[in-house]
Amino acid sequence: MGWKLIPCGSRNQAFDAFDHALQQADEDTLLVLLVDSENAIAKETKDADANAQARVKHLTQRDNWDLSAVAPKQIHLMVQCMEAWIVADPEELAAYYGKRFHAKSLPNRQDLEEEPKPDLLDKLKKATQKTQKGEYAKIKHASNLLARIDQGRVSQRCARFATFTAWLSSEIATG
Repeated sequence: MGWKLIPCGSRNQAFDAFDHALQQADEDTLLVLLVDSENAIAKETKDADANAQARVKHLTQRDNWDLSAVAPKQIHLMVQCMEAWIVADPEELAAYYGKRFHAKSLPNRQDLEEEPKPDLLDKLKKATQKTQKGEYAKIKHASNLLARIDQGRVSQRCARFATFTAWLSSEIATG
């Protein structure tokens, strides 16, 4: 089994693309919706099924999305935003941005899923604004940074990243 990541722009564009893919997919296709939660949500428990249901409930309530046609385990969240995954690996950020990267501006809490989205983005911009690559910009930098981050470091600071990657690895192994 292989996989393909399809960045879709806004969260609504991602949902629409996912919904369209659901209608077109055959039974051997594994589809996953992965979006930012945008705001804080309850911590995960040890119950994977309850966690999956909570993700669906969050998106149903927050975005009014109909996810009834998909298995809850196929829905995953980046809490509170994808940039938490990037910030979770400050060593790689420093290597990517180089001179004048200001690591002390980054959030220092261990659990980055508790960092409010506006605060995290502001701190990331402050850490990068004086670098040669310039201030962090999602379109310009995110895909390169996501390809470089250390999975272990991110898993330690972002529980839902660990959940997502463990689930995805399991699905690929059994596919």
